[in-house]
Amino acid sequence: MKTILKTSNLKIGYKSKKSSMTIAENLNLNLVSGKLIALIGANGIGKSTLLRTITGIQKPLEGNVFLNDKNISTYQPLDLAQNLSLVLTEKLPPSNLSVFELVALGRQPYTNWIGTLTEIDIQKIQEALHLTQIEHLANKKHFEISDGQLQKVLIARALAQDTPLIILDEPTTHLDLLHKVSLFKLLKKLTHETNKCILFSTHDIDLAIQLSNEMIIMTPNLVVQDEPCNLISKGSFATLFKDEHIIFDPEKGKFVIT
Repeated sequence: MKTILKTSNLKIGYKSKKSSMTIAENLNLNLVSGKLIALIGANGIGKSTLLRTITGIQKPLEGNVFLNDKNISTYQPLDLAQNLSLVLTEKLPPSNLSVFELVALGRQPYTNWIGTLTEIDIQKIQEALHLTQIEHLANKKHFEISDGQLQKVLIARALAQDTPLIILDEPTTHLDLLHKVSLFKLLKKLTHETNKCILFSTHDIDLAIQLSNEMIIMTPNLVVQDEPCNLISKGSFATLFKDEHIIFDPEKGKFVIT
């Protein structure tokens, strides 16, 4: 297993001309190939800020982020797009693109200036459609498919981008339980079959515990990374929510309402 991304004494937050606000500090995270890693925490805890910082969108207050042993701040946009792909929850802008064309956008870091697809590009697109099992949707317009199908299309686009690390921000938002489970299982399958590292933020903690290889838990006082079974034995989930009616049952491995 190879380390794809690591942070060194990272401090995240926001800075203005007069002051700065720290959200989390002393973060030493390690994302390795072939692992599905879930990022969890209460609303407003700073999950999106952490994702923006480790993807180079937002500058850290202190510390460093290393992507393939190179400081992420030194990457040119094209090089970064060949090492890291990002799937956001934002709505797609209006367009008439087909599913195939949308997935093909993942090849932009490799195509020439007029965007001509080579045989290798088409092969990568077909592989991505196959891995996500959406070949039958290739000719449909993206607005003609369901939310669950569209989420798979966006993951296929990230796969076509062919980066060692894929980061997804809340990929199961607006999906029902059946499609959430299907998507989690797809992500687990992809890490196994492609040896990529996939990091995703989620509020579906019980599913993440069952299907993730590792988890990163953000609380107001601490950020920890470990395997779910170790986090359970350490009592890490008990500090997640400050509500006496929501408790974590270590025997059942899930939250219960009292």
